[in-house]
Amino acid sequence: MKIGYARVSTQEQDLALQLDALTKEGCERIFQEKASGAQRERPELKAALAYMRRGDTLVVWKLDRLARSMKQLIETVESFQNCGIGLKSIHDPIDTSSPSGKLVFHIFAALAEFERGVIRERTTAGLRAARERGRVGGRPPALSAKDLQAAKAMLKDSDITVAAVARRLNVAASTLYRHIPHARSASLEEKS
Repeated sequence: MKIGYARVSTQEQDLALQLDALTKEGCERIFQEKASGAQRERPELKAALAYMRRGDTLVVWKLDRLARSMKQLIETVESFQNCGIGLKSIHDPIDTSSPSGKLVFHIFAALAEFERGVIRERTTAGLRAARERGRVGGRPPALSAKDLQAAKAMLKDSDITVAAVARRLNVAASTLYRHIPHARSASLEEKS
């Protein structure tokens, strides 16, 4: 039996296109969801899976209606396979209810994993090359060397608190404590 699952991300979007395609595909029942892809909780998808039996196929208009990432899609398809449920995408050439469809899906999954690895390698190589050219990543330091010297000088005066110095330099007190570890002990001595 073919069971349809249609999802749109917002209340303003219309399910009509997906519903028409799922009906044309021969789905006997269609579960509809209006929820963002970022949301893990999808009650209608859970209801569809609870309704389905071994040998049934879940039909979606596009794979992105079912999962947000390739990793999530692979996990979902593996859980379907463990339950004996197939997956068919109308828009994408995927039908895991057939041996060739399973093969195509696993090839896509392997290519996606390969692509993630290549991106990771390129990112690492790019960061390494940038460091070799003297470029430092990350956000700029909250305290310049000049500000740090000024903070140390101000903290030598026992009448000035760490909080007051932090306010004057427009940083959090924790930033001063991180850069001047003895500031905490000096601050505690002031209180006693």
